[in-house]
Amino acid sequence: MISKTMEEALNQQIVLEGYASFLYLSMASWCDKEGLQGCAAFMHRQSEEERAHMLRIFHYISEVDGFALTPAIAQPPHEFESVRSLFESVYAHEQKVTASIHNLIALSYKDNDHTTLNFLQWYVQEQREEEALMRNILDRIKLIGEGPMSLFYIDKEIEKINKAQIAAEAAEGAAE
Repeated sequence: MISKTMEEALNQQIVLEGYASFLYLSMASWCDKEGLQGCAAFMHRQSEEERAHMLRIFHYISEVDGFALTPAIAQPPHEFESVRSLFESVYAHEQKVTASIHNLIALSYKDNDHTTLNFLQWYVQEQREEEALMRNILDRIKLIGEGPMSLFYIDKEIEKINKAQIAAEAAEGAAE
């Protein structure tokens, strides 16, 4: 059984992961409106991934005899200045999620909660990967530039990244 403090903190993480899912879904809609189908597909996949992260915590809380709360999700932004500002927002949000996971780790140490500490290790690895991916995307956007012609190449790069991520996930699933 987990402490009430940990239960509340994990429920707050559910809210953060749920918000990320809705934020990325909103971003997918913006990308689609801007004709960036590769970026839209990437953001749809990211949205689904964040929902899965949320559900993973939701189920964990129940497994350890806690009470998982269904989050109320705030309306995310739906307009962005540019594809670069969109991905800068994604990177900033992923950094916020990482900080929150680190706070959960600290709380699990404080509570001497080895079960939750072990559960959270997956998130530590996942966040390292997410931040690295977003930095990589931002680096590519900086290299390509942001003029009207550049958007085509940015979209194609994001599409390649998305396909590589899907292939990696499929290979990972086959190995399990």
